[in-house]
Amino acid sequence: MKKFAALMVLLACLLPCQAAGSEELSLPAKGAVLIDGDSGRVLFAQNADTPYPMASTTKIMTCLIAVETCSPEETVTAGPNAKGVPGTSIYLTEGEQLTMRDMLYGLMLRSGNDAAVAIAEHIAGSVDAFSQMMNERARELGADATYKNPHGLDAEGHAASARALALIAREGLQNEWFRETVSTQRITIPWSTSEYNRLLVNKNKLLSSYEGALGVKTGFTSKAGRCLVFAAERDGLTLIGAVLNDYTWFDDARTLLDWGFENYTLLTAASAGKTLATLPVTGGTQKNVDIVAAEALTSAARAGEAHEIVLDLPAALHAPLESGQAVGTATLLIADEPVAEIELLCAGTVEEGGFWNMLKKAFGLWSVAG
Repeated sequence: MKKFAALMVLLACLLPCQAAGSEELSLPAKGAVLIDGDSGRVLFAQNADTPYPMASTTKIMTCLIAVETCSPEETVTAGPNAKGVPGTSIYLTEGEQLTMRDMLYGLMLRSGNDAAVAIAEHIAGSVDAFSQMMNERARELGADATYKNPHGLDAEGHAASARALALIAREGLQNEWFRETVSTQRITIPWSTSEYNRLLVNKNKLLSSYEGALGVKTGFTSKAGRCLVFAAERDGLTLIGAVLNDYTWFDDARTLLDWGFENYTLLTAASAGKTLATLPVTGGTQKNVDIVAAEALTSAARAGEAHEIVLDLPAALHAPLESGQAVGTATLLIADEPVAEIELLCAGTVEEGGFWNMLKKAFGLWSVAG
């Protein structure tokens, strides 16, 4: 489609701040990133695109695939491969059954490696087949991650970049079931082979110590070191970050989140339904139609950062047109960099015009009346 025009450059109406720039932050993490949850805009990066072993942050993708392909109440049966998986466990026995909802609590709170295998085999039939699903989903998200298993125990080639893990977490947090699971601090789930229930306590300390924390997942192996993917929301702004191989993981997560909330606020460049253009219509019962934003066009932005909305639309539209029909896109640029994109829709229906169309309509009404 032909470029229609760039709308005016607007100054962002944000709170002033005196925080240091990202170039002055330095973390002990091998890889680190902080992104905006709405747009995915990268706010801070330190070796953010270098793949590293990711330990149990692997389970973010396992959980994402589960909530996208399963229902919460479907039954998951632990097979022989799930029993006795090394590392952290919810102590599944062969043949034990849990709902997928409870299995995901075991996966994301307790970080059960056995739960990861049970989920993988339930969905794909085998760990290898599920790992292929994980890799395909990562490619769809543009995330540089390679999965060899669903739990994160060290394996040759099993690695992801900090940016990749943040992008995967961002996708997950848009799903209410995922969001509810990773933000739960403690819960009890059944334990059919014991007189007690399982008490699961989330290993993510930020949930109980950081205002607005949402989860997401801790991880540790001797090869990967301490890994943490985290998120928090304040005043409508969601920040998502990751630190890999970082011995001060929780402190550095707080540092990144504090820096993000001090330096950025949520910019709403266009609200959902806002008219962003009016286009001429040919061959219709009216000469033009309003073009509106399909959803809010938002991103984290600093005080004083200029932004513009660039519309990608045809020069004119041809009837018939349906209300809600997608006809183009709007891209938000901040500091000349594209950070978010939404669809543009027709605000109303435009029927075909002209003598012959009017005659057909009249004949149709006459036929019905007859």
